[in-house]
Amino acid sequence: MKKQQVDHVLGAAGRITGEKQFIIIGSQSLHGKYPDLADEILKSAEVDLIAGKSAARTECLNAIGYLSSFHESFGYYADPVDEKTATLAKGWKGRLVNLPSGDTEGVKGLCLEPHDLAIAKYVASREKDRIFTRELVRRGLLSEERLRALLQQTPVDPEERERILRQIAADFVAVRA
Repeated sequence: MKKQQVDHVLGAAGRITGEKQFIIIGSQSLHGKYPDLADEILKSAEVDLIAGKSAARTECLNAIGYLSSFHESFGYYADPVDEKTATLAKGWKGRLVNLPSGDTEGVKGLCLEPHDLAIAKYVASREKDRIFTRELVRRGLLSEERLRALLQQTPVDPEERERILRQIAADFVAVRA
């Protein structure tokens, strides 16, 4: 997905909900720091959006969600989520990155900092998440030291933390090989 498509979703989300700011927490949040990133790393068709504190407003996003006429027309869509959707390191809100300006109809996008996004993907650990984190490491977009530090601030049990540490190490070893 290109940044202009994320902008389009944000503008539509603002019109539907009346909100002027959304948090983007999925892979599309990379556009905050890397707005010109190649499409192949951002394959997903959804923009995971948190709409303020109102669950009702978040539910309104289904109008531009999966299998909506918006999705059918444009090939991408909003995925309404909440703060519990992803497991994130303490203090993540203080590290949010502004989505660079674009045609969002005045709606502001706040994106996960790439290391926070990567930690959430390591915790989820689905095959697509593992491919995604390996690609971020391969492209030099992540620091192993920063990931390890954030993991210490992430609410996971000790066994989970060890699994994630092994995955992080393996991703960086593969790049050095």
